[in-house]
Amino acid sequence: MSFEVNVASADDIARMAGWAADEGWNPGNTDALAFHAADPGAFLIGRLDGRPVACISVVRYGTGFGFLGFYIARPEARGKGYGIKVWDAGMARLKGRNVGLDGVVAQQHNYKKSGFRSAWNNIRHEGPSPPLAAPPAGVTLVDARAVPFDRIAAYDRRFFPEARDHFLAPWVGLPERAGLVAMKDGELQGMAVIRTCRAAARIGPLYAASPEIAAALVSELAQKTGASAVAIDVPDRNKAAVKLAEGMGLKPAFETARMYTGADPVVDYAGLFGVTSLELG
Repeated sequence: MSFEVNVASADDIARMAGWAADEGWNPGNTDALAFHAADPGAFLIGRLDGRPVACISVVRYGTGFGFLGFYIARPEARGKGYGIKVWDAGMARLKGRNVGLDGVVAQQHNYKKSGFRSAWNNIRHEGPSPPLAAPPAGVTLVDARAVPFDRIAAYDRRFFPEARDHFLAPWVGLPERAGLVAMKDGELQGMAVIRTCRAAARIGPLYAASPEIAAALVSELAQKTGASAVAIDVPDRNKAAVKLAEGMGLKPAFETARMYTGADPVVDYAGLFGVTSLELG
């Protein structure tokens, strides 16, 4: 049998999203379009006699950071060494960078063998959309598509280790999603994007200067899109974010371990109420 690892096509990336759905990860309906724009060469697929059986994404950000995701071997291909071949090819692409990933908690020990260490856990809180919550006095919520993109990109950099404009622009602007920015005295005080998924609509990123702003963003986005249920991947190192999710009636449904090969990136963790994507960081 012949096994090869190649750069994925756009169709392959859509297939990878389908595999993620099969694993219960609930990807967004149009996420694959933003993923491909982020770094087209980052998506690798392993083929056994020409048939796709395993995949990984290894996105390069800036000059020193990378994020690994979509590490999947199809059930019929597991335990045969194909997954590790895809893993090795992916890690080679990110050589010399601080690499992050969100891995299933039960697999932490395997990632540690490859040089990763635990930083915190992201806990998906999910449930019926919360009732509308008004923003704090002086704060207005504005459609993110009406805000100059350079301002959105600069704000995102407070919460992410490197610039990611090629990914962020479609992430905000693609169909089947909506974004809001919280403004006060002309300054950004929060941002969130909701996207339609196979199950609960997922909100990410969720950035905010306070829990009250975060609550207003979540509730307004849910109402704006008519979402009956929402899901937010909440970093447990932000205790205010966990408390907020619980206060909105959202329940833990899924958990991943955020791990890095290097030091934790220096970002505004106090304002990070929900991560953007478990696949791309």
